Amino acid sequence: MNRLIASIRQIWLLTYPFFTSKDPTTLDVWLLGRLRVQVRWVALTFLAVVIGAEFAKVAINVRLSYFSRDWFNAIQDKNEAEFWRQLFMVFSFWAVIYVTVAIYQYAIRSYLTIRWRSWMTQHYIGAWLGEHSHYRMQLEGRNRTDNPDQRIQEDVQNFTQTTFILFLGILSSVSTLFSFAFVLWSLSADFTLPFTEIRIPGFLLWGALLYAVIGTWLTHVVGRPLIRLNFEQQRYEADFRFSLARIREYGEQIALLRGEPSEADQLRGRFGNVIGNFLQIVSRTKKLTALTAGYSQVSNVIPYVLVAPYYFGGKIALGGMTQTASAFGQVQSSLSFFVDAYSTLAEYKSVVDRLTSFDASVHHVRDAQRHERHVRLQQGAGRDMELSDLMVGLPNGQMLVQVDHLTLRQGNSVLLTGPSGTGKSTLFRAISGIWPFGDGRVVLPQGQSMMLLPQRPYLPMGTLREAVSYPSQRDAYSDATIAEALRAAKLPQIADKLDEERAWGQTLSLGEQQRLAVARALLAKPDWLFLDEATAALDEATEAEIYQILKEKLPHTTLVSIGHRSTLAAFHDRRLDLRRAEDGLSTPVDMMQPQPAE
Repeated sequence: MNRLIASIRQIWLLTYPFFTSKDPTTLDVWLLGRLRVQVRWVALTFLAVVIGAEFAKVAINVRLSYFSRDWFNAIQDKNEAEFWRQLFMVFSFWAVIYVTVAIYQYAIRSYLTIRWRSWMTQHYIGAWLGEHSHYRMQLEGRNRTDNPDQRIQEDVQNFTQTTFILFLGILSSVSTLFSFAFVLWSLSADFTLPFTEIRIPGFLLWGALLYAVIGTWLTHVVGRPLIRLNFEQQRYEADFRFSLARIREYGEQIALLRGEPSEADQLRGRFGNVIGNFLQIVSRTKKLTALTAGYSQVSNVIPYVLVAPYYFGGKIALGGMTQTASAFGQVQSSLSFFVDAYSTLAEYKSVVDRLTSFDASVHHVRDAQRHERHVRLQQGAGRDMELSDLMVGLPNGQMLVQVDHLTLRQGNSVLLTGPSGTGKSTLFRAISGIWPFGDGRVVLPQGQSMMLLPQRPYLPMGTLREAVSYPSQRDAYSDATIAEALRAAKLPQIADKLDEERAWGQTLSLGEQQRLAVARALLAKPDWLFLDEATAALDEATEAEIYQILKEKLPHTTLVSIGHRSTLAAFHDRRLDLRRAEDGLSTPVDMMQPQPAE
């Protein structure tokens, strides 16, 4: 019972925000345009219509049960006129209404489903990307939330669709149960047990209830392991798909290292998990299918078997027998909803668990950002950047870099050097605000912009124009401005290919990608530009040209670079060397600016 309550609470927490939200979705903007409508009333109104339609369908089914009784009585009595009157005047009328209601219910439910999916997708994307949550979730390990892409795309889709299917199924079952329970009770109010004189009011209703309870209990016992197996299957499938995507992304590196056999072994292992878990699902589902299929087949004849003694004993007519059997079947089917939908419920529970754990992971990293010790970024009134009492660590709590006090003066370019592993890149990420692990304060000049170029740039899917303009919108710069930036960054060969759509991250070499990132900086014109070995793939002559261009094109930008080449010193006014002490902490040491070679 506690698990059931916990599951219902999970579903409620995933559902409630949509039906009370005032935030429009992209679908609302497209459909409603400028209409002044509170979007939460749109969802609630359509939900009310869908529920009302479901009640209407149940009511029509009850009415048609009486048609069935009168129609079969007309057949038994060979009353031709009544036979045709029931068919054309009663059945046709209610059947047309039923079909009309079903069509409009489907259309409205479909709109509500896609609107719900649109809202949840926007919500999860915002939560995942907001406050750098996606980055910190990666830093803390994928065990907490594996494959967030699958959760946002597949699990949200499955949740919204299956929630409506199950909700309407339960609603229909409950309303059908009460409606036909009344019919069944009234039909068997004076029934006695077959071949006895023992009178049990509502005998058929109690028989349907007992049959459904036994079937439900057996189904739960047999099918319960499917909940865990379906959860694991989704995870194994997503891991396998993620591995395939990684090979596509790093195809060149794998080919250069002749790593195909190793990748094939890993893929076979991950796909082996998929197959192994799938076979367990098949094994368990076979047992469940044997139970539910047998249960369903027996359900078709049980009501006739129970009613047969009364029909052959002359207590009820043929129409009464068919109506009684139909009502019994409706009640039994309503009570057996859990049996029929168990496999769906097992899959649904795994989807709910995945979305709930995704929510929990996002809230965890955000709460940690707000309440745990972390590097704090503040806006200052001065023109310089101040680092005070700064400790930068790793996700496991180990401290890596210590900076008691450091001032980076605007207009004074700085070169940060030091052995690999001393924390140079980690320090840059702490200054940029995406690395929370540590303590201390970074004071940024108020109103000034910052840009960090990593060693391996990110190139989004799309056209070259979008890749160069990123993270700005594709129309943020004119064609001439973008082409000029590309030529300045020593990429004249692609300056006329702005609207070509390719996998630019695989088409361009690493050196070309780094120069494209420099073109981004030339377009953005940040006040502070941090280069984390952002020209390491270039030869020294080209690197010197790039730095010279940055100096010329961005005269008001302060450059802060990480690099290992001594030739970089000529383009910076100051050099800081990150040195590791005996306690394992690295600290920056001011060095004399080396004189350029004669």
